[in-house]
Amino acid sequence: MDIADVKKIWDEVREEIIKSVPATSHPWIIPMEAVGFENGIFSVITGQAFAIQIIRKNHYQQILDVFASMGYQLKKFDIIFDEELSKKLKKEKEKELKAQKKSEEKALKETAFEGMARMQSQSNLNLKYKFENFVVGDNNKLAHAVAFNVAQHPAQKYNPLFIYGGSGLGKTHLMQAIGHYTLFNNSKLKVRYIKTEDYVNELVDNLRKGGDTNDRMAKFRQKYRNVDILLIDDIQFVESKNRTMEEIFHTFDTLYNKNKQIVITSDKAPKDIPTLPDRLRTRFEMGIVVDITPPDYETRVAILTNLAEQLGLKVPFEVYDYVAKNFESNVRELEGAFNKVTAFADIEHTEISLEFAKKVLNVDLSAKQISVYDIAYAVAEYFDITIDNLKSPARAQKISEARRIAVYLAREITKASYEDIADFFNKKHPTILYSYQKVKDDLRIDTHLKQIIRELKHAIKYKKE
Repeated sequence: MDIADVKKIWDEVREEIIKSVPATSHPWIIPMEAVGFENGIFSVITGQAFAIQIIRKNHYQQILDVFASMGYQLKKFDIIFDEELSKKLKKEKEKELKAQKKSEEKALKETAFEGMARMQSQSNLNLKYKFENFVVGDNNKLAHAVAFNVAQHPAQKYNPLFIYGGSGLGKTHLMQAIGHYTLFNNSKLKVRYIKTEDYVNELVDNLRKGGDTNDRMAKFRQKYRNVDILLIDDIQFVESKNRTMEEIFHTFDTLYNKNKQIVITSDKAPKDIPTLPDRLRTRFEMGIVVDITPPDYETRVAILTNLAEQLGLKVPFEVYDYVAKNFESNVRELEGAFNKVTAFADIEHTEISLEFAKKVLNVDLSAKQISVYDIAYAVAEYFDITIDNLKSPARAQKISEARRIAVYLAREITKASYEDIADFFNKKHPTILYSYQKVKDDLRIDTHLKQIIRELKHAIKYKKE
């Protein structure tokens, strides 16, 4: 009999067999394939060796009866184990299980994401601020390490954590990254982020409204005191606001005494916030105070590279170099410049190139071009010495320190080669290399040196402009 006819008979008979046997036997019968019908013997193959025993023991006569009811009198229903079919079924099963697992994982991720998004919304967090996309450099290495430790072990070691530094350097990013990490790894903990300015406005609204002020204030306080981690951004805006400082003081004490984590950011160190009461200042300083400084050239390039990867863009290195050299003061300005270039490229349907970046950003290089001489002049003026002192072989501590700082700034700001800097200062290449590396290493731990570098960069920038 033609194999197509055999298969058709089997499809019809199998359909009737399925109706007459328990559902638990369906997986043994359904995969069988018809291969022949000769001399009263109907042959099928199976890729499941155990199926032969199951069918022969439990359903053999039932199958013969079904064939008979449909007009086919069989001498034998022959079940043959087929190794190739076995392999095929095994692959199909693996594929099916893989697809099922993938589907389950997708559903689980979607559920987790929805729950995460809901918690992030309730906590007032921005989805983009995570540790995964925070670029670590010498300017923020300590702050990042401490923040990550706080996220892993809230209220155990660094409490409170106070992060300070100029605008746009990543304080808010690090602070919110703590919140995201906590929600993702320990969703039972309650996190709340608030900008000081919003806290002040909310407090004022509660005090100004009519009705039961005491009830409203009780709810307001509960909102910020019934949490496991409180993130307060830009605390410098609390200056001179006595009622707000009073509320923050009591909120701080309540959380601290309940062993809850507090994280605070500011553009100034606690001691430099003029009207901050001593009782608040000492509390802010009782955990750990860390700062973030403007990123160096290498970190700025790494930030831009990371941003391009997130956007799925391939950008020539000279574009990174150009943007990194011309936007030094903070990360926000740096990313803003790069985003402007990518946005215009997308609008104009053109590739990103150095020429295109120059055209879009329109940076006045003549105004920004700073020479090694400009830096040496600024450093000499700052330390009350002369440029000749810097170029001389003098080893007095004051001159040596000033020279090292001038070398560091020349390398950071102008990107002049070590050889060019060595020629200017009448020194050998290894000496210049050592000076640069020493300042770079000292900046990791020397806050006074950080302040000097910050002031000199500011002086150089504005003197040139």
